[in-house]
Amino acid sequence: MIAVDTSTWIGFLQGDGGEDADLLDRALQDRQVLMVPVVLTEVLSDPKLPAEISQTLAELPLIEVEPGYWQRAGELRAKVLAKRRKARLGDALIAQSCIDHGIPLLTRDRDFRAFAEAAGLDLVIGPASD
Repeated sequence: MIAVDTSTWIGFLQGDGGEDADLLDRALQDRQVLMVPVVLTEVLSDPKLPAEISQTLAELPLIEVEPGYWQRAGELRAKVLAKRRKARLGDALIAQSCIDHGIPLLTRDRDFRAFAEAAGLDLVIGPASD
């Protein structure tokens, strides 16, 4: 199983190539993709997203939020910020979802490296994105 960050979903849906898009395509075919709730919210926030894509994304199995999730996410973000690294709130929530379930995160966003360093987030990094 694998979780996928918004950056990779956007690239994939726009038809961008890359190793991460190929991995996502294979994982979808093999039914190995879990949707992070925050990522679902971010992707569905695109007003131009076709309804059929919205429906398909909403049907993917959702990672469950475990008790204490919000506190752990806040502590994770604080740990990254204490190291003077970028730690956007959405990224902290995505990282914590993956950490809680031991699921690797497929992403183009290099900012997640700070969460990997701080808390062992398992990353699969695609083409660079900021």
